[in-house]
Amino acid sequence: VRSCSSPASLPRERTAVVHFLSPSVLNGSSSPLTTMMIRFLAAAAAAIALADSCAAFAPSLDLGRTAFRAPPALDRQAAGPAAASSPRSSSSSKTTLSMGANVDLKGKVAFIAGVADSTGYGWAIAKALADAGATIIVGTWPPVLKIFQMGLKRGSFDDDATLSDGSKMEIAKVYPLDAVFDEPEDVPDDVKNNKRYAGLDGFTIAEVAKAIEADYGKIDIVVHALANGPEVTKPLLETSRKGYL
Repeated sequence: VRSCSSPASLPRERTAVVHFLSPSVLNGSSSPLTTMMIRFLAAAAAAIALADSCAAFAPSLDLGRTAFRAPPALDRQAAGPAAASSPRSSSSSKTTLSMGANVDLKGKVAFIAGVADSTGYGWAIAKALADAGATIIVGTWPPVLKIFQMGLKRGSFDDDATLSDGSKMEIAKVYPLDAVFDEPEDVPDDVKNNKRYAGLDGFTIAEVAKAIEADYGKIDIVVHALANGPEVTKPLLETSRKGYL
């Protein structure tokens, strides 16, 4: 069993160390909600990178339309003595997440950053939170925002949106979010003029936080489900703060 207690055991390209925040956050000029979102996204990036590297603690689970294939020994052990002698090597079943019967999140607002389809961790977490009664709002990377919204409108994700009671998960609002940028002034001209960002504004962390505050007053739950940044393959010391986020 590989230990995850030391940095040496972590692949360099997946290791995240969050060691500084923008001056506007540290000096208190940002709103409390903006500060909370930036700090959470930064800290969660490190936690997710660590958890993703510690595969020894649990089987690998592919969420969404894919299946989890249990190791043969575990599969037979779980099925009991009769199955232990069976020649079957494995079985598959759809992986789901559950909040537990005693969790009631009615009246709570959950913001999941990084949802653009129904196959990722973000979608599965959103479903579990919706099952517990939370209001679901999501942040989607601007270049794929229209594709995701079109899929929602057409019902492309309906089969994957079914909750435990048979109802469909409702995403109350989709916000464009590019967590690389803290404030509007951080967005370079080449991004502003990029056709994939055409017609969009308000996609920085500060602007999304302000929009959510105007719409809902507060966020009760924040989930970091962002992934696949442009610097993900860089060595640790060559990766920028924006690359971690």
